Amino acid sequence: MQKTQSTFTVVFDAPYWVGIYERVIDGDLEVCKITFGKEPKDYEVYAYLFEHWYTLSFSPQVQATNHTSRKVNPKRMQRLVKKQMQEKGITTKAQQALKAQQEAQIQEKKHTKKVQKQERKQQQFKLRQQKKKAKHRGH
Repeated sequence: MQKTQSTFTVVFDAPYWVGIYERVIDGDLEVCKITFGKEPKDYEVYAYLFEHWYTLSFSPQVQATNHTSRKVNPKRMQRLVKKQMQEKGITTKAQQALKAQQEAQIQEKKHTKKVQKQERKQQQFKLRQQKKKAKHRGH
């Protein structure tokens, strides 16, 4: 059976409000960063997630810390929920996952730019060769 746990945190990362969606699937953490302009209302967040769920790009999976799950006393659960509501920011693992995603995007951009540059040079070379042939023929 697949075990899934997810959290969504909205934080102010100057100058924008940012939503961090973390999901743990069988011990593997994936993170998605969503940038909002102004402070989003709850219904705006729900609507955004509902509309754009399939287009969200999650980071590569990172091994999450293992927590043993056991039945928690209701009062302790209330305290834990209150503590989580007071916490601001994102977890260290989420930051690492976002950083890995950013690095992967940078590498991908470098690769595509290199390929485009090579294609452009090849095209220019072919054009020069055609011009040489045209001059050589003498019209």
